Amino acid sequence: MTLPFPVTDAPDPAAEEAGRRLFATGGEFLKGVVAMDGMPPADRIEVCFAGRSNVGKSTLINALTGRKALARASNTPGRTQEINFFTLAGSHYLVDLPGYGFANAPVAVVAKWQALLKAYLAGRPSLRRAFVLIDARHGVKEVDEQIMSLLDASAVTFQTVLTKADKVKDADRDAALDQTRRALARHPAAYPELIVTSSEKGWGIPTLRATIATME
Repeated sequence: MTLPFPVTDAPDPAAEEAGRRLFATGGEFLKGVVAMDGMPPADRIEVCFAGRSNVGKSTLINALTGRKALARASNTPGRTQEINFFTLAGSHYLVDLPGYGFANAPVAVVAKWQALLKAYLAGRPSLRRAFVLIDARHGVKEVDEQIMSLLDASAVTFQTVLTKADKVKDADRDAALDQTRRALARHPAAYPELIVTSSEKGWGIPTLRATIATME
């Protein structure tokens, strides 16, 4: 029996090479955006990364690009409150969305960023896919369900990426995958494959690079 939402197979050699070449440029920070009128032109393929605060989003972007400090990691939940755009090889944008679950942010700040996030997701015709990052140690939480529902409502396809997969035992990782699959079954915008990663060990990085590089 085929599992719903299987883990994506390792890329074939051509796709892996396409991913390696795309990310070999390392990427460059373009700008941080705090309002829709600050968005760069929607003139290239765009993918965004969303995740709960401290899920390892900045670390994953750094691992993809091979740049240790391209995306700034913060240990303070809710510290990243801009939509950060990175250019890649002149052909792609990587977009780092504000971490959600703003534990230390005032209510008015949270409302402002939620409004910006909704406007971004609804208003970027070049956005091909969102990657929703889920911590393998914790599985899908209520705040993750909320962002998935927002992506459903915005008709933005999203693919789930398990992070920190090296931090859990095999049985616990399998349990997190099963719990994630059950959650995804409720979301029509969910892409039907999962990617399992460890930024520290390099697991899944070639797969994620190839996935982005082969989008049209």
